[in-house]
Amino acid sequence: MDLAGKRIVLGLSGGVACYKAAELTRALIRSGARVQVVMTDAAEHFITPVTMQALSGQPVYRSQWDARIDNNMAHIDLTRDADALVIAPCSADFIFKLAHGACDDLLSTLCVARPASVPLLVAPAMNVEMWLNPATQRNVARIREDGIRVLGPGAGEQACGETGMGRMLEPEQLLAEIIAAFQPKVLAGKRVLLTAGPTFEPIDPVRGITNLSSGKMGFAVARAAREAGAEVTLVAGPTALATPSGVRRIDVRSAREMHEAVLSQVDGKDVFIAVAAVADWRVANASAQKLKKTAAGDVPSLQFEQNPDILASVAALPAAPYCVGFAAESENLLQYGEEKRRRKKVPLLVGNIGHATFGSDENELVLFDQDGHRHLPRAAKQALARLLVAEIAARLA
Repeated sequence: MDLAGKRIVLGLSGGVACYKAAELTRALIRSGARVQVVMTDAAEHFITPVTMQALSGQPVYRSQWDARIDNNMAHIDLTRDADALVIAPCSADFIFKLAHGACDDLLSTLCVARPASVPLLVAPAMNVEMWLNPATQRNVARIREDGIRVLGPGAGEQACGETGMGRMLEPEQLLAEIIAAFQPKVLAGKRVLLTAGPTFEPIDPVRGITNLSSGKMGFAVARAAREAGAEVTLVAGPTALATPSGVRRIDVRSAREMHEAVLSQVDGKDVFIAVAAVADWRVANASAQKLKKTAAGDVPSLQFEQNPDILASVAALPAAPYCVGFAAESENLLQYGEEKRRRKKVPLLVGNIGHATFGSDENELVLFDQDGHRHLPRAAKQALARLLVAEIAARLA
C-alpha cells in the first residue's frame, strides 16, 4: 500500500465538492493511511461529521475549543504527528485565509500552526468565475510562493450548471498527487519521454496485427517519473488506461506513428524510456477495403516489411538522451536481453518474460548494463517502476 503508516489530516472547507472528500477518505485508507478529518462550519452544510467519522474511523474535529485533547490545543496537537495536511475541498475563502495567515477557526489555525516539516496540499473547488477572479489568482500565486502545493483544479461541468476551471480533482487524481508528494524528487528538473502499450498494424480497415501488451508497465513508469519530479511526455499505443496525473499524453496507433511522434518530441529530453511493445513488422500490402472470404476458401497473401526501430533511432541521435530499452522475451531472457542492449547501443535495458506479465498488475524485471545483469524480484508494477526510476536517476547523477 502506497501510504502505509502515513498519517493524513484531511481538512474540509465549504463546497459541494465535500461529497468527493468522502470517497477520498476511503481511497486514502485503502492505500494504508490513517485519516483524521477536520471540518469547518461551512463544510457541515454539505456533508455531516457523522459521515466523515464513519468513513475515517476517527472522531471528527470541528472547533478550536474542542476539549477532547488533554491540553485543549487541537490546533497544535493534530498536526504534530501528521505526515501531511490536505485541504479538499479548498474554497476561495479558505485560499484567502491561507494567503493572509488568518486563524479564525480550527482548520485555518492548524494550517498556520503546523510544523514546517508537514507539507500542506490544497485542492481548490469553486465556480469558474470565482477561480478566474484576479483576487483569487493573486491568492493562489501567494500560497504557491509560500510552498503550499496546489492540486488542480480541473475543468468541466460544475454544480451551478456552468462549465470551466474550478472543479475539484477527482478522488483518484488527488490520491495520486498525495502519494506523489511522498516520493523522492530524484528526477526534479528532468524531462522524460517514454512509450507505452502495443501498436496496431492494419491488414484492412477492420483487421490488424497487435500484441497482448496492456500498457500497464509503461504507464506505471510514466507515473513514477512524474512522482520523481520529472516533466513527462507519454507516447501511448492503443490502450484504455487513464493518463497518469500530470503527464502529457500523445496517442498513436501504428509503429510508424509512434516513431514519428517520438522523433518530434525527443529534442531537449534528458531521458528516453522505450517501454512500448512495438510491432517489428507491418503489412506492406494492406487492403483499402475489408478482405472478403471467398466460397473457394482462398487465403489472402500478406506481405510484410520491417517497421522503423524507435529505440535505435533515438540512441543514434547526435545529442541522444539517456536511453532505456525494454525487452519482452518468451525464452532465453538473459541471452537475448544482453544481445538487444548491445545491438541497440543503449546503456540500460530492462527485460522480462512478456507472456507471463502482459495484462498483469505484477512483473519481474532484469536490468542489463555494461556491468552485467541484476534481478528486481516480482512485485507490483508501480513499485517496480519506482525502483527503475531510482536506478535511472542514480545513473544520471
